[in-house]
Amino acid sequence: MSKSELFSDFQEISSKAWKQKIQYELQGEDYNDKLVWESPEGIKVKPFYNSEDLKALDISELHRENGWNIAQGIYAGNAKMANKKASDAIIRGAECIYFTIPSTELNIHELLNEIDLDKTCIHFNLQFLSYDFVKSILAATKNHHQKVFTNVDIIGHLARNGNWQYNLDKDHKLLGEIINLNHDQTLGVDVALYGNAGANMVQQLAYALSHANEYLNHLNDHHKDKLKSAVITFKVSVGSNYFFEIAKLRALRVLFGTLAREYGALEHCRIIATPTLRNKTLYDYNTNMLRTTTECMSAILGEADTILNTPYDAIYHKDNEFGERMARNQLLILKNESYFDKVNNAADGAYYIESVTHQLSSKALELFKQIEVGGGFLVQLKEHLIQKKIKESATKEQESFNSLDKILVGTNKYASRLDKMKDDLEIYPFVKTNTRKTLIEPIFEKRLSEEWEQERLKTE
Repeated sequence: MSKSELFSDFQEISSKAWKQKIQYELQGEDYNDKLVWESPEGIKVKPFYNSEDLKALDISELHRENGWNIAQGIYAGNAKMANKKASDAIIRGAECIYFTIPSTELNIHELLNEIDLDKTCIHFNLQFLSYDFVKSILAATKNHHQKVFTNVDIIGHLARNGNWQYNLDKDHKLLGEIINLNHDQTLGVDVALYGNAGANMVQQLAYALSHANEYLNHLNDHHKDKLKSAVITFKVSVGSNYFFEIAKLRALRVLFGTLAREYGALEHCRIIATPTLRNKTLYDYNTNMLRTTTECMSAILGEADTILNTPYDAIYHKDNEFGERMARNQLLILKNESYFDKVNNAADGAYYIESVTHQLSSKALELFKQIEVGGGFLVQLKEHLIQKKIKESATKEQESFNSLDKILVGTNKYASRLDKMKDDLEIYPFVKTNTRKTLIEPIFEKRLSEEWEQERLKTE
């Protein structure tokens, strides 16, 4: 049966007719005041959308190339132990390993021993900048480079720590040497830092674009032959605004594709999505598992390539088998029991999501242009303008939480006074700041509920 036959008995209703009907049912109350709400990004959300909302939109079709991978995060302080843990995680369903490497002393061959790189992708989070170490990774993964992502992000390190690894010139020189190793999947952009620090979605997208633009500029000036092959991997935090987060990831692909075309660069990017830190809570901690589930669902429907879930107890417990297994199993259930691996591009054509995607993209592009007119991302980091804007956004969200407009169940509403956490803290769950000399003001990740939890811990 054709589409026209299926719907032939139903009269098409215009957007105007719907609005007139709604206005009649409101019995004189104002449509905009009663039913239209505004997001923190300034996007007005209507009570209904239909096909007319898409007619004026220039909808781009930029999607991930394949399905999505289940990732397991592993801190590799000890190569042998990290390898054992990775091998076990792969047997139990992990399709990708995200190794955090703290030191150049780590033996990369021992770390990757007997891991089948034909089936498992490897992402590296290097907490240092070393040409020799990246070279050793590529030597150890010869013939499997398409499965390896080194995610070198010198600007992300500056933003997070306040200092370059060495200095501006040496960091860029080392970056150039690493790029010349001819590994296409070298560059990373840590957008999650900005989201976890309190940047709203438009800011996250604009900063992601401007951050990536610094690398595209570098390639254009020094490695023009790499522009058409270099893949940039974005690490993005995903929050609880379900449909907006789907739209945010879709908007990131559209925006990056638009920027890359200006350079004649590869338009495809990779996205690692991980649940946001902002809304995770110390009390009623099992609720974190519900939060991360919906956030992972947004990431999948937003077409992230790799989903890196976080354990529900990660903010107060050391790494533990149960928490990590639950985080992995959430994704396994979504993939194997909930059919989230059966359809790609599921959000295509959804009137509401397409509309929000377009609005986020437009607002982020305008902010990106302002940053570039102001000298670019690095200049505005050094002038502390990026930090200032993130703080302003974080303060607004914090005020919303404190006034109970933004609710975290089990913390600022529906809290159980029976919960006791003081004796269960294995790691310090709050922001740590060390007084030290830095080139710029670092950007700090911070949870919304920290002050509330600190006061509550005092009364236990």
